[in-house]
Amino acid sequence: MSLLQQTLFETSAAVSICDTAAGLRHFLEPSCAAAIWRRQTPPDIQSWLDDLPPDVLPNGRVVLPADAVGKAVSHLCDMSGLQASPGREWLQNDIVALAEIFADLMEAPFLRVRLQAVATNACRKFHVDALTARLVCTYRGTGTQYGTSVRDQDPGRVFTVQTGAPILLRGTQWSETPPSGLRHRSPPIEGSGETRLLLVLDPITDPETEL
Repeated sequence: MSLLQQTLFETSAAVSICDTAAGLRHFLEPSCAAAIWRRQTPPDIQSWLDDLPPDVLPNGRVVLPADAVGKAVSHLCDMSGLQASPGREWLQNDIVALAEIFADLMEAPFLRVRLQAVATNACRKFHVDALTARLVCTYRGTGTQYGTSVRDQDPGRVFTVQTGAPILLRGTQWSETPPSGLRHRSPPIEGSGETRLLLVLDPITDPETEL
């Protein structure tokens, strides 16, 4: 496994950048503010994703047992009108694999799964999510942006996660001493004609509290 510790410019917050899924376990280390699995979507799959009409990109949010993600994603694809193809099969299998990795890492019996096509400036302000942790993978379009905030100001140096690379982010419910200052946002794309496709996974302990 190749691991690069990226220390952000403004503070000592560290982002672990790994070349294998196993390297994401560095996310659990106290000094790790976030973790990125540095990988590329196969070129033929990326071309397929980029060429899809925006109205057939799967959209939906569901809370379910971690082992039920595959059926739910297939249903969302059916609802959007995304036809069966090698590309769809790859996308569904990849989402299931990321869900299994994340659920195991977080010891989460349930997950909130969100697939979303985004063409606006959703979540364009740098922030920290109000939860323990989150996985975000941008399958199409510009990836999540992040940086370290000093005195609650926007980061002076902004990094962009590669398309297809999952990032694990800590939320406000993750105990941090001292706080890392890491903030993230969705890239501002409104008016550019770009449509992103996002996968967001959140760990859920009690699904009844989410109803």
